[in-house]
Amino acid sequence: MKRIGWVSVIAVFLALSAFAYGMLSARSRPAADAVPPSSTREVGAHQTDGAMPGDGPATQAYREANDRMHREMAIAYTGDADIDFLRGMIARHEGAVAMARIAVEHGEAADVQSLAREIIAVEEAEILRMRILLARHEDDPPNGVRP
Repeated sequence: MKRIGWVSVIAVFLALSAFAYGMLSARSRPAADAVPPSSTREVGAHQTDGAMPGDGPATQAYREANDRMHREMAIAYTGDADIDFLRGMIARHEGAVAMARIAVEHGEAADVQSLAREIIAVEEAEILRMRILLARHEDDPPNGVRP
């Protein structure tokens, strides 16, 4: 019998995982002819300026967290790509943490709550790292060589 390499095993595993994901997610997708919910926003429409009628507590919290994240991501650009990147990404990561906290507080599925807790831990560590980098780069002289 021919020996199968690890690359082949991994490739088969990934293919099966993608297939299984597609089959499972197809069950949760609405039918193609289904009417979209009235609260569906157009692409690029981030500001809601408050809750929509009929929003539950989780949806309202998600809207507020999303709106806050987009406001905070609208940074004053400095012209320094490193500093601008870090400032924008800190805001994005803080938004992800806020949404993950909402999932933990309002969600019911244990696997989603587990993922949300992982996201909180990872994103908070990345926020800390980016804040340290931002402080170091903001303190650099303009002509200085970056670390």
